[in-house]
Amino acid sequence: MLHYSGAVYRPPSEAHSLIIQVTVGCSHNKCAFCNMYKTKQFAITPEEQVLSDLRWAREQYAHVERFFLADGDALILPTERLLGILRTIRELFPECRRISTYASPKSILKKTPEELAALRAAGLEFAYLGLESGNDALLKKINKGVTAAQQIEAGQKLKSAGFTLSVTAINGLAGSNGDWQAHAKDTAAALNAMRPDFIALLTLRIYTGTPMAEWIERGELVMPTPMELIRESKLFLEHIDCPGAVFRSNHASNYLALAGTLNEDRARLIRQCEDALAGNAPLRKYVELGR
Repeated sequence: MLHYSGAVYRPPSEAHSLIIQVTVGCSHNKCAFCNMYKTKQFAITPEEQVLSDLRWAREQYAHVERFFLADGDALILPTERLLGILRTIRELFPECRRISTYASPKSILKKTPEELAALRAAGLEFAYLGLESGNDALLKKINKGVTAAQQIEAGQKLKSAGFTLSVTAINGLAGSNGDWQAHAKDTAAALNAMRPDFIALLTLRIYTGTPMAEWIERGELVMPTPMELIRESKLFLEHIDCPGAVFRSNHASNYLALAGTLNEDRARLIRQCEDALAGNAPLRKYVELGR
């Protein structure tokens, strides 16, 4: 059987991918809002275990078109080891059409353009990058470990190497008592500089045991109301300029479901926000996923 250590997470769009855990946990694992990998100590999965999982999967499954390399940061692997994994996937699964992974800014920046191009040529084609915010003060507060400029550089490196890039940001991250305007505008500016293929705007969720939960309890952070979140989304959309990017803000956490292609659908998306703010559009119930 496949070897998994602890809970394994993947993006919603990877629901039909075979997940191979090439690392355990997250190499940073210090973000104030996140509890995904708090029960794990980061480690690189032994190479033979990964190869054994791939061989077992080939014996069990007649057809696998998509792979997702977990956990939080497969790109931190030495390039040669990662290339070996990609070659094995292609050899064992010639029907494979896509290999994807989460990618942290620091691990991207450590790779040379030549290394990233080699990984892309070997079949690693889709990367998910968590921007969270383009505002430096907020990135420092949430302990993201990188600046907005570093995030932009990481995204641009992936795009230059030929990767399909999906970037997530978090609506409400500054709270209603923080500089939400700067968060919205700076996040849009960072995405404009990256020019990702996909943009996902999630809604802030608070998880027990995280520093952000403690900020809420102490009153240092005030959770935005649904209308405040929609107001922030509207400001974000007014400043986004990413022609051709697929935009989604229809996660279970989002009160107002928004979906379209930028920039052609931007005016419609802004109108949807305006309608909701005027009370002319129904809001969805917030769904806590229990993570």
